[in-house]
Amino acid sequence: MALQVIDIEADNFPYNNERFADIQMLRYKLNGFENLTPNQKAYIYYLSEAALWGRDITTDQQGKYNLEIRNLLEGVYTNFKGDKNTDDWKAFTTYIKQVWFGNGIYHHYSQDKFKPGFTEDWLRNQVKSCKIKVKNLDTLCKVIFDPTLLAKGVNLAADADVVLTSAHNFYGEGVTQKEAEDFYAKMKEGKGANLPMFGLNSTLIEKKGKIVEDVWKVGGKYGKYISKIVANLNKALPYAENDKQKEVIEKLVKYFNSGNLEDFDEYSIAWVGTLEGMVDFICGFIETYGDPLSMKGTYEGIVQYKDLEATKRTKTISDNAQWFEDHSPVNPIFRKPKVKGITANVINTAMLAGDSYPSTPIGINLPNSDWIRAEHGSKSVTISNITDAYNKAAHGNGFSEEFVIDEETRKLIEDYGDDCDYLHTDLHECLGHASGQLLPGTDPDALKNYSSTNEETRADLFALYYLADPKLVELGLLPNDEAYKASYYSQMMNGLMTQLVRIKPGDNIEEAHMRNRALIANWCFEKGKKDNVMELVKRDGKIFLKINDYKELRNLVAELLAEVQRIKSEGDFDACKNLVETYGVKVNKEIHENVLDRYKKLNIAPYKGFINPVMTPVFDENGKVTDVKVDYTETYDAQMLRYSKQYGTK
Repeated sequence: MALQVIDIEADNFPYNNERFADIQMLRYKLNGFENLTPNQKAYIYYLSEAALWGRDITTDQQGKYNLEIRNLLEGVYTNFKGDKNTDDWKAFTTYIKQVWFGNGIYHHYSQDKFKPGFTEDWLRNQVKSCKIKVKNLDTLCKVIFDPTLLAKGVNLAADADVVLTSAHNFYGEGVTQKEAEDFYAKMKEGKGANLPMFGLNSTLIEKKGKIVEDVWKVGGKYGKYISKIVANLNKALPYAENDKQKEVIEKLVKYFNSGNLEDFDEYSIAWVGTLEGMVDFICGFIETYGDPLSMKGTYEGIVQYKDLEATKRTKTISDNAQWFEDHSPVNPIFRKPKVKGITANVINTAMLAGDSYPSTPIGINLPNSDWIRAEHGSKSVTISNITDAYNKAAHGNGFSEEFVIDEETRKLIEDYGDDCDYLHTDLHECLGHASGQLLPGTDPDALKNYSSTNEETRADLFALYYLADPKLVELGLLPNDEAYKASYYSQMMNGLMTQLVRIKPGDNIEEAHMRNRALIANWCFEKGKKDNVMELVKRDGKIFLKINDYKELRNLVAELLAEVQRIKSEGDFDACKNLVETYGVKVNKEIHENVLDRYKKLNIAPYKGFINPVMTPVFDENGKVTDVKVDYTETYDAQMLRYSKQYGTK
């Protein structure tokens, strides 16, 4: 394959790369990497290697046939000798790129199974002509081509057994939602407070008539991959910047070896307390969005280094964390009387892996354990080079002109939108997730399959509420008391209208973040009707959002935040279910059709993902890393095929 020559100067860096299906691939730049010390670069390199070794874990977690299907598809892709101008081949290349992007056969957002545009006969003929040995071809073909078999990666339908009807591979065959809930409820009995996040690192299976955990650890399930992760973490140890970083790695290695969740809590506490140094990382079974019960962690890895200039912004926010908590519009009994350990940095990501690749978050707040947050604090990051790539790639795409109601509002968004977006992420991750407290005796898993949506709603509302607070102007984070309107308009327009470009006609909203945004916008729209706070107007056949009273909209945000925090603090499952199902799930058909028609004309891909840079270490005669070279020319397919070969164990 011919290499693309890339100029990495900021003005010329090619953020946009190839496009397929509903996805636009981007590149991100390692800003300031050249200024890091050789040891810091080496530390990043080995942490990146550790992170990448978990790729197959993520793929397997998201479907029991995913790895076999990926291997089958890659065999055809690399050995195909036929005509590459046929419709079948073009459809096949789109399909395999979707599977790579989704870490399996399910869409990373909708969780619908990808529909191949080629026929089963065509695939079988390629397997034969390419002389590919496949053990379970009949089964794999059924999984690929039968739309009713294992149809949904994560099914959150209110009337479903979400465990039995979800195809993700966190529960063994035949295990039901009730069995899973009863198993973990019994595990918590009599244990008191400060419990680990039970179920985070295991597959729940039936064995000899009993429900048991198959734990992910060295020597256990996924042990062959975890051993490679551990080996590279140990290689990173000599390059750590300080003793605290070494302690974090040692505790993480201990946890990967034992599989004991109390060891994971010890690692999490040490990680929260590691504040010095330029480099940090996340590696392990972290976020629970992929589990319909929001308990089991999908593998992910992110390696990062600080953006020192931009971190001044998040430091200002974290330094004032107690003020924000004390002035929150929620019931005082649900606030933290003393905020502990709020740390926030703006970072550049150096490597994305697992569930954070190719699609990645723009901000992170960890750990997820409520009791560790309460007693030891949390760390948040806003990922500046990823956000920068999104912004630069979207420049001039016509979206604002098509969907924003008037020139005045477009100017507001143009002037203040980027700053508000950064602050929204900062407030969401740094303070929103870290705010509030559970009442004594409240089960942190009480909200079950609605937990993720409620948590994202809570953090978003916190951010929205404070974006409009004069405190941000006083702190020098926003230039005036009008700037917040840029975020309010964009957030409400997205929740009511424009995020629907990601939904197929006739479908409900399934993904937790999308449900959160719809919930906020629809609830505020409905509750503000009598005062005409917001309205949807039609001009020349196009539907637009019009906000008439921003101040009253903030009051509605405050009211909803108070209720969502109460729901979490009290573990009110019924209220949570009612709120999500009423405002966060259903799609307005007229708005949906209108948005889809207009968006199609813009020819913008609704989803974005990233190609990682390639890191190559330079060694001295003693085997010590003295530098790490960064290359941005690897193509998407070359990267995916290399990862399968380099970080697989077949």
